[in-house]
Amino acid sequence: QQQPRARGWAKQSLVALAAMARVAAAPGSACSAWNPCGLQGLPDRATRSRPPPRFPVLPWSPQRAWRLGRLSCQTKPDAVESAASPTEEPKVEADSVKNSSTQSTTVSQNAVQEYPNKDINRRIAVASSLAAVGLFLSSKLDFGVSLKDLAANAVPYEEALSNGMPTVVEFYADWCEVCRELAPDVYKVEQEYKDRVNFVMLNVDNTKWEQELDEFGVEGIPHFAFLDKDGNEEGNVVGRLPKRYLLENVVALANGEPSVPHARVVGQYTSAESRKVHQVVDPRSHG
Repeated sequence: QQQPRARGWAKQSLVALAAMARVAAAPGSACSAWNPCGLQGLPDRATRSRPPPRFPVLPWSPQRAWRLGRLSCQTKPDAVESAASPTEEPKVEADSVKNSSTQSTTVSQNAVQEYPNKDINRRIAVASSLAAVGLFLSSKLDFGVSLKDLAANAVPYEEALSNGMPTVVEFYADWCEVCRELAPDVYKVEQEYKDRVNFVMLNVDNTKWEQELDEFGVEGIPHFAFLDKDGNEEGNVVGRLPKRYLLENVVALANGEPSVPHARVVGQYTSAESRKVHQVVDPRSHG
């Protein structure tokens, strides 16, 4: 009984090998005569030292194939994965496109919502108007002082020489650009020390002050001369200079110091030679 059974298994094996050989012979198959069914690990023909054994090809019958089961070799092992991956990738791409479109829509909606409305625009306009008004008022308070205002509030020169207080004499002209720029600084210092120091304004266009122009050696304006309580000159400052030069000299005069810290300082000035000489309308005018 064992011998017939062994013969039966041998026949079945031969039939299976014959079926595998038929599939290997099909076009496009990865199988070959040296490596049936594309099994990995079997050397190619070039690397084999001896030819593989030859098996007889048995005639094909459907009953035998049904009995042994359907045997086939996989011509392309990655065919299943490669077939499944193209269908999955578009899905992922579609999902990503959908998510990106949703995010872009959300961002656009948020951007539309973040635009300022009419109330915000109205508040910005009101704040801008208030800032402009504040800037205008500050400019009028701090920088709106003119030379005419200083001349109107100045002490007459004759009175300054006789009241026993130190004096600051400024030689100026209405057309002098530097004189107009320094007017606010002069006004601030005057308002602080006018109770202890005389502030005198002499217009170089007035022929009445020709002698004083020669006496103080005025060549450029504005020219500030610092006199002690006896009318003696202790120093002078000419031209555009920082406020501290004027302030420190005035403080020295107010404190009765024998000298001023800035006795001779010259900055950018306007030449006094270009002054416009005219007749004095009011001889009592000190301007």
